[in-house]
Amino acid sequence: MVDDEGQIGIMDVDSALKIAGERELDLVEISPQAEPPVCKIMDYRKFKFEEGKKERKAKKNQTTLTLKEIRMRPMIDTHDYEFKKRNARKFIDHGDKVKVTIRFRGREFSRQDLGASVLNRLALELGDIATVESQPKMDGRQMVMILRAS
Repeated sequence: MVDDEGQIGIMDVDSALKIAGERELDLVEISPQAEPPVCKIMDYRKFKFEEGKKERKAKKNQTTLTLKEIRMRPMIDTHDYEFKKRNARKFIDHGDKVKVTIRFRGREFSRQDLGASVLNRLALELGDIATVESQPKMDGRQMVMILRAS
């Protein structure tokens, strides 16, 4: 048996409940595996409130990592490429991972080297803030690379 001041001693459940009732507190089993089981006299509602407060604070400080996707084509125009690169930089600065996808249509599939060069160029230009988590690889008719903040 334990209370706020310290250890009270070993006693049966009925007398522990009686002491808790006299103090208008609750008897809470802290560690049931111990021999004998450890119980504590406390205000259970206050304990649950404080525990919930800690969980809410931990959840508030927790950052959720999301995966943003940017789609391109192997023959992308300069302006379009710069626009997509700017968006990727913004996502990475925000702390998100970026999945860059190059879609191949028709005869473009035979020029996979163009897609790989676009992805490698993007990884090189974003190298100051990002690292390549997943190298460019083919996935069906598209080439995929994943970037994350460094």
